[in-house]
Amino acid sequence: MVGTLNSAFLNLPDRIPVRVFFAGAAGVGAIFNLAVIPLDGFGWVFLVRFGTGVALAGVYPTAMKIVAGWFQGGRGAALGAMIAALTIGSGSSHLLRSAFVDNWEVTVYGSSLLAAVGGLLVLAFGADGPFDVRGARFNPRTMFAVLTDRGQRLTLLGYLGHMWELYAMWAWIGVYLAAVYGTRTVFGGSIAFSSVLAFAVFGAGAVGSVLGGVAADRYGRTLVTSAAMVLSGGSALFIEFLPMEWTFIIGLVALVWGAAVIADSAQFSTAITELSEPQYRGTTLTFQTGLGFALTVFTIWLVPQIEDAAGWGVAWATLAIGSALGTLAMLRLRSIPESLNLANGRR
Repeated sequence: MVGTLNSAFLNLPDRIPVRVFFAGAAGVGAIFNLAVIPLDGFGWVFLVRFGTGVALAGVYPTAMKIVAGWFQGGRGAALGAMIAALTIGSGSSHLLRSAFVDNWEVTVYGSSLLAAVGGLLVLAFGADGPFDVRGARFNPRTMFAVLTDRGQRLTLLGYLGHMWELYAMWAWIGVYLAAVYGTRTVFGGSIAFSSVLAFAVFGAGAVGSVLGGVAADRYGRTLVTSAAMVLSGGSALFIEFLPMEWTFIIGLVALVWGAAVIADSAQFSTAITELSEPQYRGTTLTFQTGLGFALTVFTIWLVPQIEDAAGWGVAWATLAIGSALGTLAMLRLRSIPESLNLANGRR
């Protein structure tokens, strides 16, 4: 959050060559990530994890800008594929946690290596797309267009509704499934079944992200984002009524929820690139992302508090509030002229 908001204020994604910014941020993030291994004590660990988070501000939104620079038609599908990769990466921790529970350093070494290699690959073999726009000057006010421009503001509200649900669901779905499936294991007893199913939920999300991007390019961004939020919010409400012993049904609903909860994510970012000034595309993406991540800090904290007080059903139902409000915002966007700038007029 701190990294994205400062990056947006300084217009860094639009003033620094985008591949250099991406590679530098990935490298710095890898170093901070490695630094956690030899440290002892909460204060030092917190500082290096904070540094890792700040560095990520130059990776995720910058990658979206790189992809957007290569596509005009089909941009939603392209960003959907990128978010699918993010989803798989986010879900892999559930498998790694079971496989390397007694050797957590292996996960840190591997993730740091992959981050550094990813940055080098983009720097060495990447290229600026034909739709990338350069020449932005320092102007911190540009990031506030997402609040003052009607089309961008409604897109942001839809995105915040989506983010209210997404990361809290991602953060706690593994814990919920562990409560449902207990000590069941697979692969000779070496990996918890709940971890495999949690990874499958993220895998379903990757598929949903790609399909959502294809559908949004063809049928419209506001239509697809609204449908995805109705389905994900409905899944959150439905799963709360299922008895914990209905393990098969819970697994199916969790997979549907996993697909729907991320299917719209890339389309909010795509919409922002279509509604904002092209030369400040990176700034706007980064600011929107920063506000979304700021919100997730609260909802990730909120879910276990509600679960302790009232159970998983009420906790999950709380997340549906975001989907409902986000859907209203996108339906409002659909009704105004600015929506004609989305997906070549496919609202």
